[in-house]
Amino acid sequence: MLLEICASSYQSAINAQNAGAYRIELCSELAIGGITPSYGLLKNVLETLSIPVYVLIRPRSGNFTYSDEEFNSMKADIKLCKELGCHGIVSGILHTDNTLDIERTKELVELSKPLPFTFNRAFDWIENSFEALDELMNIGVGRILTSGKSDSAEEGIKLLEDLNKKANNRLLILPGGGINVGNAHLFKKNGFEEIHCSASTIKYVIESVKIPMNNEMFFDERIIVYSDYDKIKSILKSII
Repeated sequence: MLLEICASSYQSAINAQNAGAYRIELCSELAIGGITPSYGLLKNVLETLSIPVYVLIRPRSGNFTYSDEEFNSMKADIKLCKELGCHGIVSGILHTDNTLDIERTKELVELSKPLPFTFNRAFDWIENSFEALDELMNIGVGRILTSGKSDSAEEGIKLLEDLNKKANNRLLILPGGGINVGNAHLFKKNGFEEIHCSASTIKYVIESVKIPMNNEMFFDERIIVYSDYDKIKSILKSII
């Protein structure tokens, strides 16, 4: 069974390769579920690693319903990844009701070619998993990264098994979410070819933080945060 490591930094990517991982999914900001990595991180990792590097294309945190401008950014990022020599693309788009946006996902799949395309964990928000599976197979998606619509892949293993059976080797079901040394063997035992995890360790690098840079108000996947035109105008008016 092959191991894909979700790497959100250069050091994570190097550690994955040195430890023997088969592949990495490169992203940034694991705390918010991962977003597209920067150009500098992409370039540095791709120039250094010899194992395959798949890249997450997700323009922001929160939901998986994107504006036209965000969609254009995603397409530009895919083109850049291909130019830099990455080995696969990871992404996914939903409608506002969390059904599969098949047309725009298909456009990303086509743009990514000849690179393989993994549909990301947006899949876990879709109500009809088996219908979505059929649609994704039909447009040429190679993998679906999913926890089986549960908080962890171990909890969702029954659905994962059912999806794997229905896929019947036309598409690879990639279990991910809460996989660790204590449960990885369950997925090998149940016939999965690959698993996905971050294998993260927390390291404190400073003693304390006097003023936090996080904002709890923004950590809500139901919302989109943007700079408000009227607020900006009001602030500018107040300082002129």
